[in-house]
Amino acid sequence: MKTDIKNTNAEPPRDEVFRDQINRVSDFKFGTKVVSVFDDMVSRSVPFYDEMQRMISELAAEHALPETVVYDLGCSTGTTLIGMNETVSEDIKFVGIDDASEMLKKCDGKLKEAGFQRPYELIEANIQQDFEIKNASVVVLCLTLQFIRPICREKVLRKIVEGLVPGGVLILVEKILAEESSFNRSFIQYYYDYKRRNHYSEMEISQKREALENVLIPYKLSENILLLKEAGFSQCEVFFKWYNFSGIVAVKN
Repeated sequence: MKTDIKNTNAEPPRDEVFRDQINRVSDFKFGTKVVSVFDDMVSRSVPFYDEMQRMISELAAEHALPETVVYDLGCSTGTTLIGMNETVSEDIKFVGIDDASEMLKKCDGKLKEAGFQRPYELIEANIQQDFEIKNASVVVLCLTLQFIRPICREKVLRKIVEGLVPGGVLILVEKILAEESSFNRSFIQYYYDYKRRNHYSEMEISQKREALENVLIPYKLSENILLLKEAGFSQCEVFFKWYNFSGIVAVKN
């Protein structure tokens, strides 16, 4: 295991993407402006984000097998890869896939700063269209599937199942809808209260919500589990739940 990880706890640039009023809010994109503040954005926008990452790392360590590969689909700036690097045997190769070249550039810099010594590969690809999973024991989709068009999600999951070795797992973290629609309004309000506590203004919350409206499409927890089962996973277990966020580990027989 690695014991010489360098300090990567420097304060990230602050997320102010939606601070100023925008006359016409466009669909959310992971462009240069978002990449530069992404780490601050997720840490202030996703409840228990650090704990999610720790849990992903534990699950990955439990299921990663020698002579297989660990994949992170939608790896963004590499936070999940860095977390798993501390728990997964360093002879196991990591592969990060993202469709934003600027994210991958930032990711590669962070991996080098963290002292990565294991074999790893970063691939630019749109997983809605074309990507490859081979000999995987662990695949991570952390807040990624929700950005894939619903019509494409089962196809993506089937491709993951095909690329997993027997006993391999998918670790899925998603924003979700409440099972009972009557709870949705309350859960969303609690979530916006969380963002207010993290010093986002009403304008920031409103404009980001509008930008994500046609881009991030959440499912119910039960719908995600059904989708996983229909794609070919034999077992599914919820390992994290906070109002409208959840984590699921799914196993291939």
